[in-house]
Amino acid sequence: MFAFTVKWLGFLKVIPGLPLFFDALLKFSMFIIKPKMLEWLDEIESEVGSWEGVTLSLHKYGGVQFNYKGKEIGHLHGNGLLDVLFSRKMKAELLAEKRVQNHHVFKNSGWVSFYLKSDEDVQYALYLLKLSFLLQKNSLS
Repeated sequence: MFAFTVKWLGFLKVIPGLPLFFDALLKFSMFIIKPKMLEWLDEIESEVGSWEGVTLSLHKYGGVQFNYKGKEIGHLHGNGLLDVLFSRKMKAELLAEKRVQNHHVFKNSGWVSFYLKSDEDVQYALYLLKLSFLLQKNSLS
């Protein structure tokens, strides 16, 4: 069902501003149905934003994007969907642990998707982002 919805909603990305509006609606819906999600999103944004060299920006398809020296390491959507970029080798290792999934759109890439569902997931999301950050930092050194 979700994969169908993502493909069906693909048109959103071609209309300027619509992905950001849609993500705001996602966040508002979380405020109503799962208010704890907003705390998780804020915690992740605050922590990752405090890392040296990391900046935050709006992601072109909605949500907040985490960048290290101008390169994206991941992004977090308003519904708790975290997408993080790795090498394909690292992605395979993470998929083997069965905590992340193939990216919901770009399955044949280094992107993985992870859904926040509990307080414990916040720590794993931070782990994924820190791993991507460190890999990016080391590759640019």
